[in-house]
Amino acid sequence: MVKRGGAKNVRVEMTDSTQTVELQSFLSEIASRETGLSAACAAISEMAVAAAEVADLIALGRLYGSIGAATDTKNTDGDVQKQLDLIADEKFIAALRRAPVAVVVSEELDEPLVLAEGAPVVVAIDPLDGSSNIDANVSIGTIFSILPVIPGATEPKAHFLQPGRLQLAAGFAVYGPQTSLVLAIDGKTQMFTFDRRIGKFVCTAADVKIKEDSTEYAINASNYRHWDPSVRIFIDDCVQGADGPFGRNYNMRWIASLVAEAYRILLRGGLFLYPGDRRAGYADGRLRLTYEANPMALVAEYAGGAATDGHRRVLDIVPAGIHVRSPLIFGSAPLVDLVSRFYADPHFSPEHAPLFARRGLMRG
Repeated sequence: MVKRGGAKNVRVEMTDSTQTVELQSFLSEIASRETGLSAACAAISEMAVAAAEVADLIALGRLYGSIGAATDTKNTDGDVQKQLDLIADEKFIAALRRAPVAVVVSEELDEPLVLAEGAPVVVAIDPLDGSSNIDANVSIGTIFSILPVIPGATEPKAHFLQPGRLQLAAGFAVYGPQTSLVLAIDGKTQMFTFDRRIGKFVCTAADVKIKEDSTEYAINASNYRHWDPSVRIFIDDCVQGADGPFGRNYNMRWIASLVAEAYRILLRGGLFLYPGDRRAGYADGRLRLTYEANPMALVAEYAGGAATDGHRRVLDIVPAGIHVRSPLIFGSAPLVDLVSRFYADPHFSPEHAPLFARRGLMRG
């Protein structure tokens, strides 16, 4: 394909989409082979349609209107809702009404919303992650978790009070330079990219595996003074770089967009940390367990990574409520394990750990 701009012709090599697997074919194959996942596949299919619609609106930016403008309402997190928060919520709920979904929990709704009684699955969703970045033209996204219904549950919220390891599927969309969809389903993590030439998501990375060795970590360093000693000492050791106990230089990333951080980690390895801290209301971090931490943990584990709250495997935590918060540390398994050691003993010395021996993983 040739793109013309000014006096120069630029040749861009384009992937032949006929040689890649389209999302619908991928989901149909799983549904036919694993009947217990058929409802989850149907829900993903409809959410993919909504994701493409939301991506189109985001791509228009201010041409569409003031989508980053604040409204006079707040979400369950206490944050002022943006116009695009509400638009995305409406589109995804409309999409889930077309699928066999019994109940949906959304960050934008105080209580669960019953969609189709008797349907076999429920969905927890953050319709728009990173909405503070809307007007800044930074990647934002959607995060979702799909759980089986609990037979005989007496109230809608009961379906969501299951540990994350029972998720049938989970994933997230990224609205950035490309519109991407990451799925954790059937024991694997897959990446899809929206091909606007054909109007479909196609698989661009199958059975993704997170690199075990990486020199990148993501944390909001502006909160340093509020962190527990375990986190501060770990980051201090990273900051010392080649002169410190890790014996190598690290790069810190912070986009303030969970989906963007996760996508980078899937491609390049590394570590994401949003710990609890001493600020009022932040003892358990800021991320929601059911529709942020749990889906990211499943994506990470299916990709060979790990996820913890510092003390426990995220997927083993039983939610105390539908909007309960949890600290979240995920990424390359050896790095997650290392941080867990600092939590267990803030004075843990990496020099004594095999991981950091001269021929160990973290040595150059």
